[in-house]
Amino acid sequence: MDVTTLYEAAHNAGLLTPVTVARNATNQTVYCAFRAPDETVLDGFALSRDYQIDYPAAWLTLAIGDTVNVAGSSYQVREVRAIGDGTERRAALTAFTQFVSQL
Repeated sequence: MDVTTLYEAAHNAGLLTPVTVARNATNQTVYCAFRAPDETVLDGFALSRDYQIDYPAAWLTLAIGDTVNVAGSSYQVREVRAIGDGTERRAALTAFTQFVSQL
């Protein structure tokens, strides 16, 4: 099974979170696996330590510095890396309020 099919099934099951990326005058919304600090993931088997999203590379292209909106909160992309066989991406995010307070 390819990664896109897996994410489509997860979306249909209601397991993914809508993520909106502002591009020029348009917004692009895709469904991603979103993790927040100290949030239980993997059905309670682990805790997430950082904000991040996982998504198929075919669905979205992100770059460092991009701003994404998840559930009404804004985040800045800190890092993007390929995972698995390269058809999936993981973006590390910084909450926009954390980013502003560091300035």
